[in-house]
Amino acid sequence: MDNLNVAFIQSDLKWEDKASNIEHFSEFIGEVRDGTDLILLPETFTTAFPVDPIEFAEEEDGPTMQWLKDEAKMKNAVICGTILLKKDGLYRNSLVWMRPDGGFELYHKRHPFSIGGENKVITKGSERLIVELKGWKISPFVCYDIRFPVWARNKFQNGSYEYDIAFYLANFPDSRMIVWNSLLVARAIENQAFVIGVNRIGEDPHGLHYSGESQVIDPRGNIISNVEAYKEGIGYATLEYENLHKFRTKFPLGPDWDLYDVKK
Repeated sequence: MDNLNVAFIQSDLKWEDKASNIEHFSEFIGEVRDGTDLILLPETFTTAFPVDPIEFAEEEDGPTMQWLKDEAKMKNAVICGTILLKKDGLYRNSLVWMRPDGGFELYHKRHPFSIGGENKVITKGSERLIVELKGWKISPFVCYDIRFPVWARNKFQNGSYEYDIAFYLANFPDSRMIVWNSLLVARAIENQAFVIGVNRIGEDPHGLHYSGESQVIDPRGNIISNVEAYKEGIGYATLEYENLHKFRTKFPLGPDWDLYDVKK
């Protein structure tokens, strides 16, 4: 299986300013290396978090979706970020998996941040998403999802792992970075998968500060790529499937994992 080239963008976010954020990320994406397969942006990258979905949510054919289509086509890469989407009168914090051909998949955040009231305005998702890219199986998640290991639990059935990579797109404040750093490593080790965390920097009107600390973790729990804390930048990682396969073969946890179902 081919290696997977990943770029992840750590950036400040302008509060409730879609135009400025889109312009800023257009510049970043334009700088991403040729040959990149997957480009990851932070959670709610057009507005910051949290904002009123009644005012800021878009339809699935809205301007941000069109922008993602244009950027994915231009870079010939999958681009992912989360935006607020409205459908059938419901609002969701939705992660968009946008392919270069304009096709897309959606993962709706399973765990709205109830401590901050997100669950009062955002409808939680009910389905995991597994997508494939160059033969890799990938499972996306959003921010607060990282605290719920059962939802992210990898599965091993019929000699096959459900996913090879998990990633989390976040607005995770610096006061809780011990949680972010610890759980990214935990999710990688317990699921025998690469894990990527992409977080914002800067501050918001609620007085929260963000350090970023975006990083890529290998299945052994090692940080193999990161962006410096409190700095904007693009991180890169080339993920090698052969190394993942060798580790899973040498240390085969999968056959001993418990099987389970999650109630919706």
